[in-house]
Amino acid sequence: MIDTLDIDFHEGFSVITGETGAGKSIILGAINLLLGQRADSKQIKLGQQKCIIEANFTTPKVLEKGSGEGLETIVSDLDLDGQELILRREITATGKSRSFINDTPVPLTTMKAIGTYLIDIHSQHKNLLINDENFQLNVVDIIADNAKLLADYQKEFAQYQTAKQQLKALERSIEEAKKDEDYLRFQQEKLSEIELKPGMQEELEQEQELLAHAEDIKSSLYEADNILSGDSRGYNTIDGLREVVRKLEGLLDVYPSIEDVYNRMNDAYEELKDLSDEVSDAAESIDDDPQQLEKINDKLDLIYSLLKKYNKLTVEDLIIYKEEIDEKLSHIDNFDEELAELKEAMEKALAKAKAKADILTNSRKKAACKVQEKMLELLVPLGIPKVRFEVEITPSEELAKTGSDCVQFLFSANTSTALAPVSQVASGGEIARVMLSLKAMISSAVSLPTIIFDEIDTGVSGKVAEKMALIMADMGKQERQVISITHLPQIAAKGHNHYKVQKEETEQGTTSRMFCLTPEERVNEIAQMLSGSSITDAAILNAKNLLG
Repeated sequence: MIDTLDIDFHEGFSVITGETGAGKSIILGAINLLLGQRADSKQIKLGQQKCIIEANFTTPKVLEKGSGEGLETIVSDLDLDGQELILRREITATGKSRSFINDTPVPLTTMKAIGTYLIDIHSQHKNLLINDENFQLNVVDIIADNAKLLADYQKEFAQYQTAKQQLKALERSIEEAKKDEDYLRFQQEKLSEIELKPGMQEELEQEQELLAHAEDIKSSLYEADNILSGDSRGYNTIDGLREVVRKLEGLLDVYPSIEDVYNRMNDAYEELKDLSDEVSDAAESIDDDPQQLEKINDKLDLIYSLLKKYNKLTVEDLIIYKEEIDEKLSHIDNFDEELAELKEAMEKALAKAKAKADILTNSRKKAACKVQEKMLELLVPLGIPKVRFEVEITPSEELAKTGSDCVQFLFSANTSTALAPVSQVASGGEIARVMLSLKAMISSAVSLPTIIFDEIDTGVSGKVAEKMALIMADMGKQERQVISITHLPQIAAKGHNHYKVQKEETEQGTTSRMFCLTPEERVNEIAQMLSGSSITDAAILNAKNLLG
């Protein structure tokens, strides 16, 4: 466990050594937490409530070189001082985690994104990346500086994908619509036969009510007309009222006070006469037509049936439903035209994407030659004098987000063995050397401030290990920190700075600490790595020779 650790890493090539189990993995795990790795409460010392990991990066050199565009964007979006970035992660014993950049709370995804521009950790399991075609393709793109070309292609590819999805969606719609077409046309025919109109049901129900009671209505109207205009008994309301008016008119000269009554009675006579005519006309207009009633009943029955069948409440709902059916059928009738338009749009988008993909391919092929040359230059001194390394670029079956290329690294350690994918023919030590060479090549194209190699020297020793150390030291000359966690004295001796991780027994238990070695301590550490626990004079001399 580690109680507290506060240490500075210097520019250039540094090495970290220590016995197995000393705590190197704890330190590396802490750095990984700053890069967004999932936190676990088990990482906190028993009895403690919180664990805090913090790293301070001075970044102006990264930003000045122009390769930190993505980093600049994040820094700008967060309104941070890009000259110094302080990443902090706090983990509680309950498993909760908080992330900060320059004391500003940020989502873990943001910390993870910014970490990719600050640190690259290459551990032993990362050697498996050599099997990943995407990793190999990414290496070529980095060397080719294809960021802009790839972004231009991906813009066109996204438009092609959208057009392709729209076409597929229409084709699915056509397939589904074709299944329902016969039923839709049957529904359309049934709904069209009745010639639905707003308010139709109410009008028919009123007419039905009228025809159902036509005989009673007509009889009542005739009786009213007889009362007003005369009946078999000779009683005539209109004529009687007219006689009253005539009598009152005769009194006007001798009895002027009756004039108002006369005028009102005369108005009543005229109004009643008009009403009598209307009652008579109404009586004549009523038609007791059983056949018409039957037609209306049939139409209403059909309406009620349609409402029930389609689960609608009103004729207006049926009209809307029919309009929807009409629209679907119109869509079906016009599918060929829509299909042709979308196919044309997709083909145009595909052509544009292919054109951009071809530009990418040409750039990658040029870069592939550079990769091959550089890899041979790096691998030959690493103890593979007859090495052959080729970058095979073949067309993919269809366009992908990365373009139209499949990239595979082919390797052979000697002239008698045919070229084959690296993972199939290279030994563990050879894969480690290939990965180191790739990282060294990439580092010259990417201004990453810190690169950590976690026991990349597995499977190598002696002169090869020394050559690997020289490559890492050369990487450290490019204004960055290169840190190697190693068990090999040949690599440890080439570091500009040497850190040791050591276990100590305390009253609180076993504690790990890390410190930078003095020149004298460094001689002893490398001598111990050479001879084991018992340091001999020969080991001391050998260590001094390694240190130069």
